[in-house]
Amino acid sequence: MDEPTRIPDRDTRVADAHTAASPAPLPPSGPAATSRRRRRWLPWLIVLLVVGVIAYALLRPQTKPAATGGRHHRGAAGQNADGTAQAQPVSEAVARTGDMPVVLTQLGTVTSLATITVQSQISGYLLEVNFTEGQEVHKGDQLALVDPRLYIATLTQYEGNLIRDTALLKQAQADYARYQLLLRQKSIASQLAENQIFVVGQYQGAIRTDEGQIASAKQNIAYCHILSPIDGRVGLRQVDAGNYITSSATNGLVVVTQVHPISVIFTIPEDNIPSLQAQMKAGTKLEVDAYDRTNTLKLASGFVQTIDNTIDTSTGTVRIRSIFTNTDDALFPNQFVNARLLLQTLHNAVLIPNGAIQTGPQGNFVYLVQADNTVAVRPIKTGTASMTDTVITSGLAVGDKVVTDGTDKLKTGSKVMVPPPAPAKAPAAAGTPAHHRHGGDQ
Repeated sequence: MDEPTRIPDRDTRVADAHTAASPAPLPPSGPAATSRRRRRWLPWLIVLLVVGVIAYALLRPQTKPAATGGRHHRGAAGQNADGTAQAQPVSEAVARTGDMPVVLTQLGTVTSLATITVQSQISGYLLEVNFTEGQEVHKGDQLALVDPRLYIATLTQYEGNLIRDTALLKQAQADYARYQLLLRQKSIASQLAENQIFVVGQYQGAIRTDEGQIASAKQNIAYCHILSPIDGRVGLRQVDAGNYITSSATNGLVVVTQVHPISVIFTIPEDNIPSLQAQMKAGTKLEVDAYDRTNTLKLASGFVQTIDNTIDTSTGTVRIRSIFTNTDDALFPNQFVNARLLLQTLHNAVLIPNGAIQTGPQGNFVYLVQADNTVAVRPIKTGTASMTDTVITSGLAVGDKVVTDGTDKLKTGSKVMVPPPAPAKAPAAAGTPAHHRHGGDQ
């Protein structure tokens, strides 16, 4: 049942009319009110600015770099516009057959076949030095002269003793003959005749002594002339003329070193001894090349002379002596060189450039270029290598194409292409100056 409508009384209507007619309260005005309104809206304004900056950074459109090198736009990275994979530019080489020398490269030392310290065998004053430092000398050349006058005088004395003793011997022999005659005539006692025999023997011994002293004096005089014992090069002199020298001097006068020919001693692993000995017994002259310390400049060529008779157990190597004529003096005693011994030559071996060989967890491999210009990983086994090529014992056949450069991003199935060679620039016509552009085209 509906509630009856309440009719306001007269007093209530008068109060409501008075309330509606009264004006609303005015807001505060003046500077204080303005400052309060600003402080109230300032935090909201800062929040709105921050939100706006963040939204702009997130919703800003990303600009794509323009494609370079052509007018056509490419697709995703590593793909053409049609979605196919791009061909990676590489360099390739073809496996071929050839001869590969088996060379052992070892560090060696140039060693003279004879190094002699020339010493004086007698004592005396050094009168002359007859060589120039660094001079090439021959066996028997006089290098220095020691004062021989004392030894000449001694020789004269010994020769006088020989003359005297010779005369005494002749006198004793004459007396012995007379004593024998008188003994047969029984004119003297037999004891006197027998004693004369001993007198003759004494003088014979004296003569032998004199002869030995004379030979010794002559040898001392010969020692005054100090001669070169070998052909070679003299070093720096150790004693100057005018000094008193003795045979006990440790440094000697000078060192003579044989340099023609000269040898290089180096070591090889014991595993290579059988093949080396087999070729030496067959009469093969094994070549040895000597290179400088950087292993780039060839100094001389020689051959193996002999192999040592024992193996160094600490290193598992054996020493080899090779001989070089050294006519141009390219090798110097005690010089360090790289000796390259040619053990043998492999004929018709499969060869590829060293740059094509890659190394992975499973060993060596190459990127094989297939007929559809894609690559495949091919494991290989390698043999002897030179400065440029390597022998492939298994894994490749003659004619196979392998990648030699540009392998950084390759994998099985990667598309590759070989860029054409850059065209050669035509030479400028004679008398026509070349024009150089600065900036852009005019």
